[in-house]
Amino acid sequence: MYNLLATATVAAEEGGNTNPLLPHTSELVFGTISFAIVLLLVGWKLVPQIQKTLAERTDAIEGGLKRAEDAQSEAQATLKEYQAKLAEARHEAARLREEAREQGAQIIAEMREQAQAEARRITEAAQAQIEAERQAALASLRGEIGTLSVELAGRVVGESLEDSARQSRVVDRFLEELEGRARTQEQITS
Repeated sequence: MYNLLATATVAAEEGGNTNPLLPHTSELVFGTISFAIVLLLVGWKLVPQIQKTLAERTDAIEGGLKRAEDAQSEAQATLKEYQAKLAEARHEAARLREEAREQGAQIIAEMREQAQAEARRITEAAQAQIEAERQAALASLRGEIGTLSVELAGRVVGESLEDSARQSRVVDRFLEELEGRARTQEQITS
């Protein structure tokens, strides 16, 4: 570059005509020396600082990538753990639903059994009450039939059956005959 400028300077001096685009030789020498000094200072002070900063940034970026990879692997491990726990929770929920279904069926069976037992108890109580009422009705009918029979027998025979012991014997004998006839008829029909 210096040769080019020197050649241009020599050509300008020979022609006597100065070119405004070309600098003076003194300026050119001073500029070149100043440029060399600045270049040495930049190379000596600034370049190591820039390289140090670039190295730190490279380390930070590589460290950030490493941390990101670690975080990603940790996130994947956490996701797998979460999915395992979720599967376990779903399994537990299915087991609990099945237990609840079984307990519900058991409760229904127990309630059905209790209802049947209660129905049997009510039926037995009703039958016992019906039997008691039947016995009471039979006793009442026996007394009425006895009274009517005594009256009728007294009218037919023409004697008075006012004596209670005699009346009781006649009624008992009459009812025994009726019961005997009913039994023989039942045996015949069976």
